[in-house]
Amino acid sequence: MVGSNYSYIKEMKEYALAENVPIIQEDGLSFLTNFIMKNNIKKILEIGTAIGYSAIMMAITCPNVSIVTIEKDEKRYLEAVKNVKKLKLEDRITLIFKDALEVKLEQEYDLIFIDAAKSQSTRFFLNFEKNLTSRGYIITDNMNFHGYVSKKEEEIKSKNLRALVRKIRDYQEFLKSNEKYETTFYDTGDGISVSRKKK
Repeated sequence: MVGSNYSYIKEMKEYALAENVPIIQEDGLSFLTNFIMKNNIKKILEIGTAIGYSAIMMAITCPNVSIVTIEKDEKRYLEAVKNVKKLKLEDRITLIFKDALEVKLEQEYDLIFIDAAKSQSTRFFLNFEKNLTSRGYIITDNMNFHGYVSKKEEEIKSKNLRALVRKIRDYQEFLKSNEKYETTFYDTGDGISVSRKKK
Protein backbone atom coordinates (compact mmCIF):
# COMPACT_ATOMS: atom_id res chain seq x y z
CA MET A 1 0.00 0.00 0.00
CA VAL A 2 1.57 3.31 -1.02
CA GLY A 3 2.24 5.89 1.70
CA SER A 4 -0.49 8.40 0.84
CA ASN A 5 -3.11 5.64 0.75
CA TYR A 6 -1.89 4.35 4.09
CA SER A 7 -2.24 7.73 5.82
CA TYR A 8 -5.71 8.28 4.35
CA ILE A 9 -6.85 4.82 5.49
CA LYS A 10 -5.53 5.66 8.96
CA GLU A 11 -7.72 8.81 8.84
CA MET A 12 -10.72 6.69 7.83
CA LYS A 13 -10.21 4.38 10.80
CA GLU A 14 -9.87 7.37 13.14
CA TYR A 15 -13.09 8.86 11.70
CA ALA A 16 -14.92 5.53 12.24
CA LEU A 17 -13.77 5.44 15.85
CA ALA A 18 -14.70 9.08 16.54
CA GLU A 19 -18.11 8.80 14.84
CA ASN A 20 -18.87 5.35 16.27
CA VAL A 21 -19.12 3.76 12.81
CA PRO A 22 -18.61 -0.02 12.98
CA ILE A 23 -15.93 -1.23 10.56
CA ILE A 24 -14.50 -4.70 10.07
CA GLN A 25 -11.82 -5.77 12.55
CA GLU A 26 -8.24 -6.21 11.28
CA ASP A 27 -8.27 -10.02 11.71
CA GLY A 28 -11.59 -10.26 9.90
CA LEU A 29 -10.28 -8.06 7.08
CA SER A 30 -7.16 -10.21 6.68
CA PHE A 31 -9.33 -13.32 6.56
CA LEU A 32 -11.59 -11.72 3.95
CA THR A 33 -8.84 -10.42 1.63
CA ASN A 34 -6.88 -13.70 1.84
CA PHE A 35 -10.08 -15.61 1.06
CA ILE A 36 -10.73 -13.40 -2.00
CA MET A 37 -7.24 -13.96 -3.39
CA LYS A 38 -7.13 -17.68 -2.61
CA ASN A 39 -10.51 -18.34 -4.25
CA ASN A 40 -9.93 -16.13 -7.28
CA ILE A 41 -12.92 -13.91 -6.48
CA LYS A 42 -13.56 -11.23 -9.13
CA LYS A 43 -17.02 -9.76 -8.49
CA ILE A 44 -18.22 -8.85 -5.00
CA LEU A 45 -21.54 -7.58 -3.67
CA GLU A 46 -21.31 -5.96 -0.23
CA ILE A 47 -24.40 -5.35 1.89
CA GLY A 48 -23.54 -2.49 4.25
CA THR A 49 -20.98 0.02 2.98
CA ALA A 50 -20.73 2.20 6.10
CA ILE A 51 -17.92 4.66 5.19
CA GLY A 52 -16.48 2.37 2.50
CA TYR A 53 -13.60 0.99 4.56
CA SER A 54 -14.01 -2.73 3.82
CA ALA A 55 -14.81 -2.15 0.12
CA ILE A 56 -11.75 0.08 -0.24
CA MET A 57 -9.49 -2.39 1.55
CA MET A 58 -10.76 -5.26 -0.62
CA ALA A 59 -10.12 -3.18 -3.75
CA ILE A 60 -6.62 -2.07 -2.68
CA THR A 61 -5.51 -5.50 -1.46
CA CYS A 62 -7.06 -7.47 -4.33
CA PRO A 63 -6.44 -5.52 -7.57
CA ASN A 64 -8.57 -7.85 -9.74
CA VAL A 65 -11.88 -7.34 -7.93
CA SER A 66 -14.81 -5.06 -8.67
CA ILE A 67 -17.30 -4.30 -5.90
CA VAL A 68 -20.92 -3.18 -5.74
CA THR A 69 -21.79 -1.97 -2.25
CA ILE A 70 -25.13 -0.87 -0.75
CA GLU A 71 -25.73 1.60 2.10
CA LYS A 72 -28.99 3.11 3.37
CA ASP A 73 -27.57 5.69 5.82
CA GLU A 74 -27.09 8.93 3.88
CA LYS A 75 -24.32 10.38 6.03
CA ARG A 76 -22.27 7.18 5.82
CA TYR A 77 -22.99 6.79 2.10
CA LEU A 78 -21.73 10.33 1.34
CA GLU A 79 -18.61 9.70 3.44
CA ALA A 80 -18.02 6.48 1.49
CA VAL A 81 -18.43 8.31 -1.85
CA LYS A 82 -15.85 10.87 -0.70
CA ASN A 83 -13.41 8.15 0.41
CA VAL A 84 -13.75 6.11 -2.79
CA LYS A 85 -13.13 9.25 -4.90
CA LYS A 86 -10.16 10.29 -2.76
CA LEU A 87 -8.52 6.92 -3.40
CA LYS A 88 -9.49 6.99 -7.12
CA LEU A 89 -11.40 3.70 -6.95
CA GLU A 90 -14.63 4.83 -8.68
CA ASP A 91 -13.96 2.52 -11.62
CA ARG A 92 -13.93 -0.53 -9.33
CA ILE A 93 -16.32 0.35 -6.49
CA THR A 94 -19.96 1.12 -7.33
CA LEU A 95 -21.95 2.63 -4.46
CA ILE A 96 -25.73 2.31 -4.18
CA PHE A 97 -27.68 4.54 -1.77
CA LYS A 98 -30.75 2.49 -0.82
CA ASP A 99 -32.14 0.02 1.68
CA ALA A 100 -30.61 -3.28 0.55
CA LEU A 101 -33.95 -5.06 0.96
CA GLU A 102 -35.39 -2.79 -1.74
CA VAL A 103 -32.52 -3.36 -4.18
CA LYS A 104 -33.00 -5.70 -7.13
CA LEU A 105 -29.87 -6.65 -9.07
CA GLU A 106 -29.49 -8.70 -12.24
CA GLN A 107 -25.76 -9.42 -12.09
CA GLU A 108 -24.17 -12.46 -10.48
CA TYR A 109 -21.34 -12.25 -7.95
CA ASP A 110 -18.60 -14.64 -6.84
CA LEU A 111 -18.92 -13.35 -3.29
CA ILE A 112 -21.70 -11.68 -1.32
CA PHE A 113 -20.43 -10.04 1.86
CA ILE A 114 -23.14 -9.32 4.45
CA ASP A 115 -22.05 -6.65 6.92
CA ALA A 116 -25.19 -4.60 7.59
CA ALA A 117 -28.01 -4.61 10.19
CA LYS A 118 -27.41 -7.87 12.08
CA SER A 119 -31.12 -8.39 12.72
CA GLN A 120 -31.73 -8.60 8.95
CA SER A 121 -29.00 -11.08 7.94
CA THR A 122 -31.44 -13.89 7.05
CA ARG A 123 -33.47 -11.51 4.87
CA PHE A 124 -30.34 -10.21 3.14
CA PHE A 125 -29.23 -13.80 2.49
CA LEU A 126 -32.59 -14.76 0.98
CA ASN A 127 -32.88 -11.53 -1.01
CA PHE A 128 -29.50 -11.84 -2.73
CA GLU A 129 -28.73 -15.56 -2.98
CA LYS A 130 -30.19 -15.51 -6.52
CA ASN A 131 -27.30 -13.18 -7.44
CA LEU A 132 -24.67 -15.73 -6.44
CA THR A 133 -22.69 -17.61 -9.08
CA SER A 134 -23.13 -21.39 -9.01
CA ARG A 135 -19.93 -21.87 -6.98
CA GLY A 136 -20.09 -18.55 -5.14
CA TYR A 137 -19.78 -17.75 -1.45
CA ILE A 138 -21.81 -15.75 1.07
CA ILE A 139 -19.68 -14.40 3.91
CA THR A 140 -21.25 -12.78 6.98
CA ASP A 141 -19.37 -10.70 9.57
CA ASN A 142 -20.09 -10.13 13.31
CA MET A 143 -21.36 -13.64 14.00
CA ASN A 144 -20.03 -13.40 17.59
CA PHE A 145 -21.16 -9.78 18.02
CA HIS A 146 -18.43 -8.68 20.45
CA GLY A 147 -18.74 -11.91 22.44
CA TYR A 148 -22.43 -11.41 23.29
CA VAL A 149 -23.66 -14.35 21.20
CA SER A 150 -21.89 -16.85 23.47
CA LYS A 151 -23.26 -15.25 26.68
CA LYS A 152 -26.28 -16.49 28.60
CA GLU A 153 -29.36 -14.39 27.97
CA GLU A 154 -29.65 -13.28 31.62
CA GLU A 155 -26.09 -11.90 31.44
CA ILE A 156 -27.14 -9.38 28.78
CA LYS A 157 -28.76 -6.45 30.57
CA SER A 158 -30.10 -4.51 27.57
CA LYS A 159 -33.42 -5.75 26.20
CA ASN A 160 -32.58 -4.50 22.68
CA LEU A 161 -29.21 -6.24 22.76
CA ARG A 162 -30.85 -9.49 23.90
CA ALA A 163 -33.27 -9.26 20.96
CA LEU A 164 -30.40 -8.63 18.55
CA VAL A 165 -28.37 -11.55 19.90
CA ARG A 166 -31.45 -13.77 19.49
CA LYS A 167 -31.68 -12.71 15.82
CA ILE A 168 -27.98 -13.55 15.25
CA ARG A 169 -28.48 -16.96 16.85
CA ASP A 170 -31.54 -17.51 14.65
CA TYR A 171 -29.42 -16.63 11.63
CA GLN A 172 -26.76 -19.13 12.71
CA GLU A 173 -29.46 -21.81 12.95
CA PHE A 174 -30.79 -20.78 9.53
CA LEU A 175 -27.29 -21.30 8.06
CA LYS A 176 -26.72 -24.63 9.82
CA SER A 177 -30.07 -26.05 8.70
CA ASN A 178 -29.96 -24.66 5.13
CA GLU A 179 -29.61 -27.76 2.97
CA LYS A 180 -28.57 -25.82 -0.14
CA TYR A 181 -25.41 -24.48 1.48
CA GLU A 182 -22.44 -25.74 3.43
CA THR A 183 -21.47 -23.22 6.12
CA THR A 184 -18.28 -22.98 8.15
CA PHE A 185 -17.97 -20.69 11.18
CA TYR A 186 -14.70 -19.00 12.13
CA ASP A 187 -13.80 -17.15 15.35
CA THR A 188 -11.59 -14.73 13.38
CA GLY A 189 -12.26 -11.03 13.99
CA ASP A 190 -15.79 -10.65 15.35
CA GLY A 191 -16.85 -14.06 14.05
CA ILE A 192 -17.27 -14.90 10.37
CA SER A 193 -19.41 -17.44 8.54
CA VAL A 194 -18.63 -18.72 5.05
CA SER A 195 -21.49 -20.35 3.15
CA ARG A 196 -21.04 -22.09 -0.19
CA LYS A 197 -23.64 -23.64 -2.45
CA LYS A 198 -23.51 -27.42 -2.36
CA LYS A 199 -22.69 -29.17 -5.63
